Amino acid sequence: MAADVYGGSFMIREAAWEDTAAPEDFAEEQLKLARMVRNFRMEEVMPSYDRLDRPDYGLVLGLLRKMGDLGLLAAEVSEKDGGLGLGQTTGALIAETLAPSASFALSALAHTGIGMLPVAYFGTPAQKAAWLPELMAGRRAAAYCLTEPEAGSDALGVKTAAVRSADGAGYLLNGTKQYISNAGFADLFVVYAKVDGLSFSAFVLDRDTPGFTVGTEERMMGLRGMSTCSLKLENAEVPSDRLLGPPGQGSRIAFGILNVGRFKLAAACVGMMKEATRLAAAHASARKQFGKPIASFPLISAKLAEMNTLAYVAESMVYRTAGDLEGALERIGGDEGSSPAEALAEFAIECSINKVFASEALDVIVDHGVQIHGGSGYAEGSPIERMYRDSRVNRIFEGTNEINRLRIPTMLLRRALKGEIPLLARAEEAQEELLKPLPPNRTSSDPLAREAGIAAALKKVFLLAGGHALQKYGLRLEREQELVAVLADLMIDAYALESAVLRSRKIRGRIGAAASSQAERMTALYAEDALERAGRRTRMLLAAIDRGESLRMQLAILKRLLRFEPADSVGLRRSVAAAVVAAGGYAL
Repeated sequence: MAADVYGGSFMIREAAWEDTAAPEDFAEEQLKLARMVRNFRMEEVMPSYDRLDRPDYGLVLGLLRKMGDLGLLAAEVSEKDGGLGLGQTTGALIAETLAPSASFALSALAHTGIGMLPVAYFGTPAQKAAWLPELMAGRRAAAYCLTEPEAGSDALGVKTAAVRSADGAGYLLNGTKQYISNAGFADLFVVYAKVDGLSFSAFVLDRDTPGFTVGTEERMMGLRGMSTCSLKLENAEVPSDRLLGPPGQGSRIAFGILNVGRFKLAAACVGMMKEATRLAAAHASARKQFGKPIASFPLISAKLAEMNTLAYVAESMVYRTAGDLEGALERIGGDEGSSPAEALAEFAIECSINKVFASEALDVIVDHGVQIHGGSGYAEGSPIERMYRDSRVNRIFEGTNEINRLRIPTMLLRRALKGEIPLLARAEEAQEELLKPLPPNRTSSDPLAREAGIAAALKKVFLLAGGHALQKYGLRLEREQELVAVLADLMIDAYALESAVLRSRKIRGRIGAAASSQAERMTALYAEDALERAGRRTRMLLAAIDRGESLRMQLAILKRLLRFEPADSVGLRRSVAAAVVAAGGYAL
């Protein structure tokens, strides 16, 4: 990773494909591990696929133990703490490969990610020694307990209270948690509470803690095999050595771990995207209407093309971010007092971008999958019907997409105001550039010059629109949620398109032009859609904050920025879809 890469820097710098991580960088050891996970999924999990659509604690715990035997639960725990220390890229690859195993995948990821990593990242040596070996072996299961009836997206608004016990040896916890994943079978619970009503803190509770009760299973729309229960704490007695980190460090722990959860959720969504594309391609090739496979009909093939394109873009984003996270983890190295969560917090913007993009792209993909399957896709129990149900919660998990959208530009602006990123200077430079005559069009040998130009234009549009909105509202801009969401979407599309461009260039540079043709077609397709979205959204933002001649001037600048000759989307979609049908699924 280049030295000048840091959280949010993609908005102000031009990246090089040589410095950007992608799946084409996987080492042979990582590919072997992915094959191991795939074999585990097919041989151990999928034979019980029907049982995974209802809570079956024995099945889930048995599978977790088998994953522990294979070392898969210890992948991201550092070697000094007894884990394998395989890093974020390998962790994402495990999440992606395991994801098609329905509810079990989310149970496993909740255990290894938001459940276990608070201990791995923030526990004392004694706490790690007591809990991590059992958790990594799958002999104990973990749950993350933050959400409450009145505190979901507003995580710091939790009402659960912790007060010192009369003898001073510990704390008494009182409150209620809800929608807690793995709660039905977990042994260890990371519970967030406010000490004396002020200090937001994290505690680790055993299942048999006096005063601690696990409620009945909630009935959910999807992920029906994943345990989801409420928790009640009534003077739950928690010894002082169960406090995770010092009092008042709960927000650092909670938000650091949520960054992990958002990123891992995006990786899992990629795995589901590929599986849904495989199912849709197989059905479209086998199903005949009017004497022909429905895959031959352009309106069906257009859906296959969009499914494949969104999966490619999401995959490019996830592994680009994984590389940046690993670079940040290497930089903090052995700094005394530093936690891996500090490095993950550096790229909190990118983690939120990945989560929003991947969860929404997956919903589009599974919706297309149901449509391609027709009546059989709507029938209860079919794999694509289950995916349709299961996917919906991803836009709610790990902070709703609305909250993440508000966070994305807000975090960038706050970093700029702190002097951590020269965003405001770059915005001024962009304004000056816009007043100069456009340079003459030049032919380029780069087959992705147009797409790279669109990605650069999206960043300039963000600077234009964001600067204009900031001039009007100042710091009150955070309250104008519709406008902040437009800025977030511009950032998301800029990161998504640039990630696809960089990866496509890497494929061409490493493997050759023939191998990169499908990647370049998908990148061009995504660029065309992003261009249209940017124009529509930004016009809405400008019209909300300006009037008359000033508005007409801003719209003229916008039109100038987004003036690109349209690509042949019809031809591109047909070519991408043909490759999907030929491959029988995700095609690259």
